[in-house]
Amino acid sequence: MRHSVSTCQQLGFIGLGRMGSAMVTRITQAGIQCVVFDTNPESKKWVPATTVFNASIEEMVKNLPAPRHIWLMLPAAVVDSVIETLIPLLDKGDTLIDGGNSHFTEDIRRAKWLAEKGIHYMDVGVSGGVWGKERGYCHMIGGPKAHYEFLEPVFQALAPGVDTAPRTQGRSGPPSPAEQGYLYCGETGAGHFVKMIHNGIEYGLMAAYAEGLSILKHADQGHQAVDADAETAPLEHPEYYKYNLPVAEITELWRRGSVVGSWLLDLIAQEMNHSPDLEKYEGRVSDSGEGRWTSSAAIDLGVPAPVLTTALYSRFASRGNDLFADKVQSAMRHAFGGHQEKAADSDGTKGA
Repeated sequence: MRHSVSTCQQLGFIGLGRMGSAMVTRITQAGIQCVVFDTNPESKKWVPATTVFNASIEEMVKNLPAPRHIWLMLPAAVVDSVIETLIPLLDKGDTLIDGGNSHFTEDIRRAKWLAEKGIHYMDVGVSGGVWGKERGYCHMIGGPKAHYEFLEPVFQALAPGVDTAPRTQGRSGPPSPAEQGYLYCGETGAGHFVKMIHNGIEYGLMAAYAEGLSILKHADQGHQAVDADAETAPLEHPEYYKYNLPVAEITELWRRGSVVGSWLLDLIAQEMNHSPDLEKYEGRVSDSGEGRWTSSAAIDLGVPAPVLTTALYSRFASRGNDLFADKVQSAMRHAFGGHQEKAADSDGTKGA
């Protein structure tokens, strides 16, 4: 591996979206020059003036001295096509870093593909979202360790730093990279594998908060008059469920001293402070792939993961993907018992 300097002082960067532009800003502020490209020319306004903005990928590569290190912050679906564009422009010894949410198996394939051309490859799982510009980004890193060491100044620039959380009891001495917010996880694919599981856990945490808060929201059903009919099981003890609970205030309460406090809860409280009933949201929850890959890995490894898998299925259901299954159940109830399907309730939920 040939490096003109011992650590990275200049970085190519492709993709200046919601996270990419903020990452370039943090890297630049640390004294590392970024030579960037994005298909949207307006993105030039989102990065520091010292950033070298290029009109094309070809121009960006020309403006980077060898050996080049180019970070891709792109949707997983377009990474291969961008790599294909880059390959004829690169030299042996150059390095590509995929910082998006690629499947770890794709990393293994890409690393082998690029190695045949003398190009190195690293995978970096990044967490921090749109808040990362101020808070910093958590990084999970895979690939050749020598390249991790060369790029460590970049990871340090992006990381939140040790002061963003109390040190774990028993730790002492200089903070480890993990305490600063980045970690070399192992060989190719390890970074995205750890990020995949991170996002699978995220699905489960989000679902747990959502379901618990929904129970609190509906704890007033004992006050509601419901017409008796043969199709709906009545609330057995309405006298037990007459609580008009201030759900937004409960989220605020739990942020202080509770064992379920977290940054996710902070964000829920923020949203509910603006809109306690969350009127602007329809409740259609997307999934970008990591939850599916987590469930697949659990099956491959024979590791039970019912909470994470159920959280993924709840996202499918939120988008109406359970509608036909629900129709089948209604059809069977009507066929075997003459049960008539009820209209949706006034809050938009399905009848029994």
